[in-house]
Amino acid sequence: MIEVRGLTKHYGPVLAVDSLSFDIRPGVVTGFLGANGSGKSTTMRMMVGLDRPDAGMVRIGGRPYGELGWPLRKVGTLLEAKAFHPGRSARAHLMALAAGSGIPASRVEDVLGLVGLDGVARRRAGTFSLGMAQRLGIAAALLGDPEVLLFDEPVNGLDPEGIRWIRTLMRSFAAEGRIVFVSSHLISEMALTADRLIVIGAGRLLADTAVAELSARSVSLEDAFLELTAAGAEHGSAVRADRPGGEPPSSGPPGSGPSGRGLYPPAANGATATRHPSYPTEWTS
Repeated sequence: MIEVRGLTKHYGPVLAVDSLSFDIRPGVVTGFLGANGSGKSTTMRMMVGLDRPDAGMVRIGGRPYGELGWPLRKVGTLLEAKAFHPGRSARAHLMALAAGSGIPASRVEDVLGLVGLDGVARRRAGTFSLGMAQRLGIAAALLGDPEVLLFDEPVNGLDPEGIRWIRTLMRSFAAEGRIVFVSSHLISEMALTADRLIVIGAGRLLADTAVAELSARSVSLEDAFLELTAAGAEHGSAVRADRPGGEPPSSGPPGSGPSGRGLYPPAANGATATRHPSYPTEWTS
């Protein structure tokens, strides 16, 4: 399980992530939904140590990411479509990653075939289209055969066949009991892919619920999402849905634990900051 507790991040006067807390469980695809600028990418970067939070923590299998031995074997990530040297071939890029993590070279050929790049493995990655670059990023995430997969907007640049392929891939990994956490602003795709949803707005938790439960609140998942984010923007309130195992919704203030027990810490040092708005261009670090 991944535990996120009280995660907070400022960029100067801007509050990008605001005391965010949720759990991600294995065996289901958990979608991470929010408008552009809601804090999704910043949250995922903090989960794997690329950004340092001002407050809060993330545990993956009970340990911070930085304490995982051979992290590529534990957590596979796709956070940027073109996180490779453009002069290297697809195979050379994956070989370098494998060598640095003690992964057999044979695994490189396996993942190249899995993502459909075996026929272009000798091409320089810098010549790839966005869709091919996405496939190479997915291959890198799968290289260590990890128990945890974190994907940020994985369908960007993919054609309809590719979108169906990555959707099927994520669901198959979840069916094997792995943790699959995927962010998107495409509500229609989350409706087809995810079992559960973490919804955030302006860096705060708006809902932690099953897709079917959120959809039932309105005529469609899209309408339910828009109503939820509009209410969150207006009232600044977080809503927690029933969790697996019968845990009741929190009756405490936003960011508090079950039954308002105050499990999660407040924003760093009680500092005041300008809250990042929900709908302008996405804030990235």
